[in-house]
Amino acid sequence: MSNEADTCRKFVLPKLVDAGWDNEPHRINEQITFTDGRIVLAGNKVKRRPQKRADYLLRYTRDYLIVVVEAKPDYLSAGDGLQQAKEYAEILGLKFAYATNGIEIIEFDYLTGQERILPHFPTPSELWQRLQQGQDITSDDSQRLLTPYYHHSGKSPRYYQEIAINRVVQSVVQGKKRVLLTMATGTGKTVVAFQICWKLWSARWNVTGEHRRPKILYLADRNILVDDPKDKIFAPFSDARWKIENGEANKSREMYFAIYQSLAKDENRPGLYKEYKPDFFDLIIVDECHRGSARDSSNWREILEYFSPAFQLGMTATPLREDNRDTYLYFGNPVYQYSLRQGIDDGFLAPYRVHRIITDYDAAGWRPSKGELDRYGREIPDEEYQTKDFERVVALKARTEAIARHLTDFMVKNDRFAKTIVFCVDQDHADEMRRALTNLNQDLASRYPDYVCRVTSNEGDIGRGHLGRFQELETETPAILTTSQMLTTGVDAPTCKNVVLARVVGSMSEFKQIIGRGTRVRDDYGKLWFNILDYTGSATRLFADSDFDGDPALVSEEKIDTSGATYETTIIEETPVVEDGGVQDDYGPARVVIG
Repeated sequence: MSNEADTCRKFVLPKLVDAGWDNEPHRINEQITFTDGRIVLAGNKVKRRPQKRADYLLRYTRDYLIVVVEAKPDYLSAGDGLQQAKEYAEILGLKFAYATNGIEIIEFDYLTGQERILPHFPTPSELWQRLQQGQDITSDDSQRLLTPYYHHSGKSPRYYQEIAINRVVQSVVQGKKRVLLTMATGTGKTVVAFQICWKLWSARWNVTGEHRRPKILYLADRNILVDDPKDKIFAPFSDARWKIENGEANKSREMYFAIYQSLAKDENRPGLYKEYKPDFFDLIIVDECHRGSARDSSNWREILEYFSPAFQLGMTATPLREDNRDTYLYFGNPVYQYSLRQGIDDGFLAPYRVHRIITDYDAAGWRPSKGELDRYGREIPDEEYQTKDFERVVALKARTEAIARHLTDFMVKNDRFAKTIVFCVDQDHADEMRRALTNLNQDLASRYPDYVCRVTSNEGDIGRGHLGRFQELETETPAILTTSQMLTTGVDAPTCKNVVLARVVGSMSEFKQIIGRGTRVRDDYGKLWFNILDYTGSATRLFADSDFDGDPALVSEEKIDTSGATYETTIIEETPVVEDGGVQDDYGPARVVIG
């Protein structure tokens, strides 16, 4: 009687070799883990659940995974492993799943829906032909689809990135003009975009079918969203890169970067994009495409429609909801979706705790005293003001001080150097919040003058310098950044542990972007989860999406007085941890009131 390891060594591997899977470019990957294992929080203790591991993953080429094989000991039926093989095949986006006990081989073919017993494993060429036939992949499509990734960075794409890359490339080479990818913030959309461009560029794919490299435009709405990719991830394109800016329409390169604003028309210009012919670009990649580019009323939509002959790929971190319906109508349903929930389950993204904090001002509203003046010396109209009005209609300094006091106390109890981003109403509010936090942390500010910094558009290069140091893994300060809109997206801060909402969040899309600042995992720096501190008391209620975000590890609600002191804490929901470190599945919300 053999165990599973014996079965693999004595029976399964020889049969795979006989079928030709060990010949280049085909590859046999044995005992391969493809997730990192979900991070589970229990108080201040952190564990990882087991990684998902396949007995065999078979690749048609180095960069094209095609088969999963699950093995069982010879005293069990081969069929005992089929459900697991199918589960892994569905996660990995594969069309062929096999289970074997070394004697019997069972195949499930997702193209036909057929399950059958086989005397031996199919050869690589046989399976590729079946895949080509089942998905209408021509020989030309096949050549482009199998073009290698760029590997010189030393990092291979994660399994879900491979799926995204291959599905987009297949869609493009098969003639699908509008393509959408929905991937949660922190899952590497830019890496995926780079590999898509690299494969199509290396394969000399283009709209006209000529023997030339394609002209690709990478489009976004903020400089940081194009400068960072251009200078870092897309660096292997070398001299083929060009950023369209300052009114200059260079036409001699192949990999272009631009923000909409530099191309769009305004009262002074007809639109730089018209310097290019409508068929100039073969592919346009629209990053953060939910932010206006596909709206019917948007000037940016004009750019996409002008370049309608080009294939267009939209990338977003936001699932379909009412406020981004135009995006999905324009690009169509996503060819692949990878959610924050999936990323957390796989252990690639950090789980989170939600702390709702309600000030007395927000709970009861606020009304000025007769003759009370605002910061500019103007009399405040005698009205009842609510959360949505604070800092927009009326600047309530005492509320800002209370929030700063509570946040300072929170960090003193947990980690005063935890990287923290505070989202404020506007630049003036961010300035006041910075001042309040600095004065409440004078002991640190005297030693670290940049312990708290404001990063908004007004700071220019100085603010970008603060942001750069905040993003660095080895720096302690700045520990806290106050901002308004600038850091909602496009900022990779891998060690950010606290995401603080001191302003009302207007939409689900914006909420997804903001909480995405904390989703990165860095085991080597102790960054395994993050906190959302919601001082509006509403954003985490209005826009939490269990289908996409998963369940938070903890939801608490606090009430704080005008000085920022907590006088009531309610645990709304907490994920209990069972003996083996796993997560109990059948729990309901617990409600405990303290104080």
